[in-house]
Amino acid sequence: MSKIFTPTNQIRLTNVAIVRLKKGGKRFEIACYKNKVLSWRSNSEKDIDEVLQTHTVFTNVSKGQAAKKDELQKAFNKTDETEICKEILSKGELQVSEKERQSVLDTQLSSIINSVAALCVNPETRRPYSASIIEKSLKDAHFSVKMNKNTKQNTLEAIKMLREHLPIERSRMKLRVSFAGKEGGGKLKESVVKLANAVEHEEWEESTLHLTLLIDPGQYRVIDELVRNETKGKGLLELLELKEVVENEEVF
Repeated sequence: MSKIFTPTNQIRLTNVAIVRLKKGGKRFEIACYKNKVLSWRSNSEKDIDEVLQTHTVFTNVSKGQAAKKDELQKAFNKTDETEICKEILSKGELQVSEKERQSVLDTQLSSIINSVAALCVNPETRRPYSASIIEKSLKDAHFSVKMNKNTKQNTLEAIKMLREHLPIERSRMKLRVSFAGKEGGGKLKESVVKLANAVEHEEWEESTLHLTLLIDPGQYRVIDELVRNETKGKGLLELLELKEVVENEEVF
């Protein structure tokens, strides 16, 4: 059985975050870098080598006890340890102290609140909710972050629960932005387009540029402030319509 901390010529793992998964009646663990597990689950980190300290699957990381091939085959129906590590990363439970757990939960909750505020609107006012309203409503709904789910999965669950407490729907805004070319021109156009999901139409009317954009609701205030500042209040934003997002549409 291979050991993680011995012999002395092996690299000693430090700053370890352990992810544990019980499967087939056995406990399996992987050794990860702290702060990288959630990054992997939210897809902000895509390099598995930046997440795993080693591609070894353990029965006990602390004791350096590696899982046997026959144990892996029986539980996972495969022996490719990198693939098994990915499954444990996806489905396993991150082992942290209570203080660390609360810190992680607080960070995830903040990210979820911001995601809901960015993706959803009040269909009655056609405007996004503030983060503070979203936070209060989630508390009223007794929403709790699931640590074995990524931000996207938690956000979708949060939106589902919020619908029982306030009028809310996922949507995109169709927005018309107009400003004179001399009041920012190419630089302002480039900044605005970067904040949009798509540019549906672009036209010049004499010296004025008109852009029709599809944006996430949370970008409305950002674009509004950007245009007002760059054009010294001479630019114009018009909300043309809300486009409802169906449940299986990719919006993240």
